Amino acid sequence: MKVEQVMTKEVVSCRPEDTLNAAARIMWQRDCGFVPVTESRESQRVVGVVTDRDICMAAYTRGLPLTEICVRDVMSTGIRMCKPSQDLATAESILREAQVHRLPVIDAADQLLGVISLADIAREAARDAGSARRAVTTEEVGTTLAGIRQPREIGTGSD
Repeated sequence: MKVEQVMTKEVVSCRPEDTLNAAARIMWQRDCGFVPVTESRESQRVVGVVTDRDICMAAYTRGLPLTEICVRDVMSTGIRMCKPSQDLATAESILREAQVHRLPVIDAADQLLGVISLADIAREAARDAGSARRAVTTEEVGTTLAGIRQPREIGTGSD
C-alpha cells in the first residue's frame, strides 16, 4: 500500500513569519499537534514543522506571549519527509529513524501534498486486521511506536 492511499490530504500549513499563536490556532481548529511550515503563501515548499511541544516549550522558556514569538524561531528544519508513491513500510521506517510521529508528504518540488502519521498507519492496520493481504500489521505499528519512543541521547549535564 502506498502513502498516498492513507495520508491526510487536507492539511493547513503556516509560514515562518507567522506567530506561534497562529500555529496554535491551526492545531486547535484542526485537532492536531503538528503543522507543516511552508515557504510563503504562494509556495507550498516545506521548510520546517512546528509541534504543540515546540509551542509549549517556547512559551515556557521565553516567557513571552505566543503573539510575540515567530514560528521561524522554534520550527524544526532539516526534517524528514516522504513521497506519496512510497510504501507504508518505507514511511514507517522513516518515522522510526527520525523518532517522529508525523511526516510531511511532498512532491518532487518539495511542495506539500499532505501528512502521514503513525495514527494514519495504525488506522489502516486496524481496518486490515481481518484481511489476508494486509498492507501493515498492528505488530508493525507497535514496533514503529517503540522505535519512536526510544529515549534520545541527551547531554549528560547535572539534572
